[in-house]
Amino acid sequence: MEFESAPNQADRKPINPLLKLALELGPLGVFFFANARGQWLADRFPALGHLGGPLFIATALFIGATLISLAFSLAITRRLPIMPFISGVVVLVFGGLTLWLQDETFIKMKPTIVNLLFGSALLGGLVFGKSLLGYVFDSVFRLTDEGWQKLTLRWGVFFFVLAALNEIVWRTVSTDLWVDFKVFGIMPLTFAFTLSQLPLINRYAVHEEGAEQ
Repeated sequence: MEFESAPNQADRKPINPLLKLALELGPLGVFFFANARGQWLADRFPALGHLGGPLFIATALFIGATLISLAFSLAITRRLPIMPFISGVVVLVFGGLTLWLQDETFIKMKPTIVNLLFGSALLGGLVFGKSLLGYVFDSVFRLTDEGWQKLTLRWGVFFFVLAALNEIVWRTVSTDLWVDFKVFGIMPLTFAFTLSQLPLINRYAVHEEGAEQ
């Protein structure tokens, strides 16, 4: 089992961007649906009802969907995507603690931990000359090494902002509002941030005829 190749490497096997997006966002969609329809799911699948309330049902299905997504990525590319793998490990650990201890705190802290890990990994990678963000977005667009470094720095800081926002929200609002924020707050914020980086992406884009090796 190997992790995906670094950006701009000749042996990197790209995955369809839409499929990659579906694999990464699919588990989140499962989590939101299961939390919103937890009682409906428990009525139709009594075994799920033994897990607890809607959030616990959603957590269990979130873990399952995450593992399926990683397995599907591995089957397609024969390599594991780094960032989803890190997120999956945290989901497994904190989701497992949530179910075992019947404590919502752990799954609510999961986005904080994941974003802190991502931010630390990206900024830490830069210290050692590695632009790890290229592992995530290289199938969508290609940049020069300088472009990846600058984009990685910006995303590293952004992940720390998301971690702080999650801590503020889950500690101050109800569980249902936190789930809504997780799906309908984080995603639009991330999309808006991504759009704000388009000038940098265009400036450092690599075209096929001049692609770096």
